[in-house]
Amino acid sequence: MTRFPRAGRVQWIGLRPARDVPMREVDSAKAATGGGLAGDRYNGGSGKRGVTLIQAEHLPAIAAFAGHADVAPATLRRNLVVSGIPLVALKGNRFRIGDVLLEGTVACDPCSRMEAALGAGGYNALRGMGGLCARVLEGGELRVGDAVEWVGA
Repeated sequence: MTRFPRAGRVQWIGLRPARDVPMREVDSAKAATGGGLAGDRYNGGSGKRGVTLIQAEHLPAIAAFAGHADVAPATLRRNLVVSGIPLVALKGNRFRIGDVLLEGTVACDPCSRMEAALGAGGYNALRGMGGLCARVLEGGELRVGDAVEWVGA
């Protein structure tokens, strides 16, 4: 349960400065201990939801369930798209991305906004593949291309 075939990798980073505004794609972001990512609306000490992550491998499945050829990461409103490591295995565990130490807290379930974003049935298209919320234990910089490595429970 504590071994992974390889480290994961950050494929995409997005920030949303306020509610109901589009996400902004960036190459790097600063994470604040006990908070979230600088420039993101959840940066103010949101506890369990400081950073949200989604599995890159799930994007084609979500698109297929929603009846789309593909789905842009910004549509799903998560901060990080990660490939190569199963996010569900990081729930309740600590992991490092760049300088940042995170702890997986709860599943990042879809919200009703997915109906508008993906069309009718969008909520269910994302169900079970919404990703992971994480708390920032040690702040720092994270970048596209950084490894995602399990640290421990």
